[in-house]
Amino acid sequence: MRSMTVALEHPGPWTAEDVLAMPEDPTHARYEVIDGGLIVTPAPGFPHQRASFRLHVLLAEAAQAAGADVEVIENVNVLLPAGLTVPDVVVVDAEVARRAGAAVDASAVRAVVEIVSPSTQRMDRLVKPGVYAEAGIPVLWRVELEPVPAVIVSELRDGRYVESAVARAGQPATIPVPFPVKLDPRDLVLV
Repeated sequence: MRSMTVALEHPGPWTAEDVLAMPEDPTHARYEVIDGGLIVTPAPGFPHQRASFRLHVLLAEAAQAAGADVEVIENVNVLLPAGLTVPDVVVVDAEVARRAGAAVDASAVRAVVEIVSPSTQRMDRLVKPGVYAEAGIPVLWRVELEPVPAVIVSELRDGRYVESAVARAGQPATIPVPFPVKLDPRDLVLV
């Protein structure tokens, strides 16, 4: 299944406020808004969910070990100049997380993680890096599950992301940003 813009009855372009006012979706589909377009993606499958949960745990443990004053959260609404996204994992300032309601502003986000699924390839590889860079989010992790698990880390430099580290399955690595994280991407998907 591919991401798609949904044509629902709605006057004018969609806004983050429109999406946040919608009732919770029992199918767990994700509703995002980029440049006025509503993007609806199906709930992720098991490999994606497994990787997201494991990465969430790894990041939370690494943050605690580093003494980073952050909270690591899965599937949270992030408000951006371009609209609203729901990254797979977000590293956000702890104080902001404690006060947050339905969404967090991108200015409080230290890192986002997007796990590429068949239905989100174009968004995760091409569209979201641009809107995250525009929002000034300093670190972007992209997790590729196929053909071999890999974590590609990019840092914001002069308004665009520059690849700064790559970890591949079977090759344990320490990724330095947003704080040191030891991982082997293979462990994100092993059953």
